[in-house]
Amino acid sequence: MASQGSAALGRQPIVPSGVLGMVLFLATEAMFFGGLISAFVVLRAATLDWPPLGQPRLPIGLTGINTAILLLSGYAMHRAVVCVRKGEAHLVAWLSGTALLGCVFLGIQGYEWLELIGFGLTTRSSLYGATFYTLVGAHGLHVLAALVVLLVVLARGIQGRYTAAAHGELELCRMYWLFVVAVWPVLYVLVYLR
Repeated sequence: MASQGSAALGRQPIVPSGVLGMVLFLATEAMFFGGLISAFVVLRAATLDWPPLGQPRLPIGLTGINTAILLLSGYAMHRAVVCVRKGEAHLVAWLSGTALLGCVFLGIQGYEWLELIGFGLTTRSSLYGATFYTLVGAHGLHVLAALVVLLVVLARGIQGRYTAAAHGELELCRMYWLFVVAVWPVLYVLVYLR
C-alpha cells in the first residue's frame, strides 16, 4: 500500500500547476477586456456621432505600424521558446528583441497619446476620449506589466537558467506576452478602424 501511495505522489500532473494558474489568470484578463470592449461597443452604439465632431481622428497609419511591431514581438517571443526547447543558443537574442519591440510599441503609444492630448482629446473632452484612454490605457498597462516580467525572464536567461528540460517560467511569460499581443489587434480594429 505504501509503495502505491509513493508512486501516486511521484506522478506528474497532466497540466503543470503554473500553466493552469496562468490559464485561469488569462481567463480573468479576457473577461476584463471583454467587459471593457462590451462597454465601448454599447456606448458607441448609443451615440450618433462617433467620434464626436471637433475631436481629433486617431492615427490609423502610425497605429497600424505599431500593431505590426507588437505582432512581430509575439513572433520573437515564440522563437525564444523554440530556441530553448531545441537547446539553441539564441534565447537571449530573441528575448532581447521581444523586449525591444515591446518598448518601441509603448514608446509609439506614448507619442500618440501626447499628440492626441495636444489636439484636445482627453478623458474629460468627451465620452469618446474617456473610452479611448480607458481601453488603450488598460492594454498599455498590461504590456508594461508583461515587459517587466519579460525583463526578469531575460535576466535569468542571460544567467543561463533555462534549459530544454527546465524553462517553465519562460513558457508562462510567453503565454502572458502572447495574450497582450493578441488583444491589441481586436482593440485596433474596434477603436481605430470603425
